[in-house]
Order: sequence, then C-alpha cells, then structure tokens
Amino acid sequence: MKPISRKLIRNGLVAAGIMNISGVLIFSRGLTNAAINSADPVVMSNFGLLMIVVWGCAYLGAATVAGSIKWLAAAFALEKLVYVVAWVWWLSENSLARLYAQDMFAGIFYSIYGLNDLVFMAFFVWVFFQQQPRT
Repeated sequence: MKPISRKLIRNGLVAAGIMNISGVLIFSRGLTNAAINSADPVVMSNFGLLMIVVWGCAYLGAATVAGSIKWLAAAFALEKLVYVVAWVWWLSENSLARLYAQDMFAGIFYSIYGLNDLVFMAFFVWVFFQQQPRT
C-alpha cells in the first residue's frame, strides 16, 4: 500500500481548520447567534464555539509539521469522536425542525456539524494508521 502523501495530509488539515473556523464564525454570525447557544448551552456555548475555532487553529498549525503526526492525528480523531457523539445525542433529544423555525443558520449548523466531524474523524484515523512511527 502506498503511504499517504504529505501534501494530502497537509490539505486535509487545512480543510479541517478552515471548516472549523469558518463554519463557527459564519453560522454563529461571529458568535452572536443565540439560537446555536440555546440549542445546546453546554457544547455550543460561546466558549464552546470559541474552542472549536481554537481546534481549527491547531489543525492549521499541524499542517506545517514536516514529520510524522501519527499521535497528533489520534488526538484529533478522538476530539472529533467526542463531537460526533455529542451531535448524535443532541439529534436524539431535540428537533431540527423546531431549530430551523427559530433560526435557519442554527438549523443548518446542527444539521451538518456532526457529519463534518465524522468525515474529518475518519480522515484523522486514516492518517493515524498510515503514518509511520518515529524511530
């Protein structure tokens, strides 16, 4: 099996960073969309949203690492898993239709954030298993 290219890893990390940062800032309208906060006041408080932006910055920073990021990718995958579980739990307990009626941006955000995290979680798991450990 051909090892994963450094360029693909870098592009995936940049994409993850851009999605985290721009997704939060656009859908939260610059952290002013109270509908996102009230739909999940623990995970998606303004502090929680800011931490998602910080994770995005971490992905962008990791994109500049020249060596193996095997264990960093594992940490990123675990972080994404937490958000996927939180999203599935939220969907099982809440109504997207009600949220869309309250605020379209919040509805779109809650419709897609878990799927986005699932895709990037799979990417980070793939990077973890493809990276060679440092010797």
